[in-house]
Amino acid sequence: MSVPDSSAGHAPAGGPVLPTNRLSHRLDGAILWIGQAVSWLWLATLAVVLANVVNRFILGRGSIAVEELAWHLFGATMILTLAYAVVSDDHVRVDVLREKFSPRAQAWIELLGIVLLALPILTLMLDALYAYGYRAFERGEHSQAPSGLPYRFIIKTLIPIGLTLVAIALASRALRCATLLFGFPRRLEGDGSPPTR
Repeated sequence: MSVPDSSAGHAPAGGPVLPTNRLSHRLDGAILWIGQAVSWLWLATLAVVLANVVNRFILGRGSIAVEELAWHLFGATMILTLAYAVVSDDHVRVDVLREKFSPRAQAWIELLGIVLLALPILTLMLDALYAYGYRAFERGEHSQAPSGLPYRFIIKTLIPIGLTLVAIALASRALRCATLLFGFPRRLEGDGSPPTR
């Protein structure tokens, strides 16, 4: 699996090529590494789903624990790879007007959206979600099904961890927008993006 080079100004068709600065380069590199490592969990998820299908429909013996494990692996992999989609800019964009704007206008919209909407909302969510995971740990939560999985706090704690990675990825993206718009932080030499005008 190849990792998009965030320092090369990777951008989708129609999107601005954002210059990279030293801090965003390091943050993006860490997020891309984590995303690539976690993406291997998709194979484990697939294996557990297939085992569940074979057990239930071919061998006639379903397992609640295996079914829950499939859902937990799916959820963990999804939440832990969201930040990868932000950094590589492979997430879904709904804004049809955005493509009609200049790269600078797109960067302004993105910067304001991140700073005024996304990061404040994520901060509020993270405050509640870390407490949510910790409460599950304190109570020793487990599945309500008799043969279900124990240690429910693991999956509940992965939710805020994944969203923390998303917040880091968005902060890095905001820094890249600032580099394009204001020239600060200073662009990394040889990042491959066109000069800031």
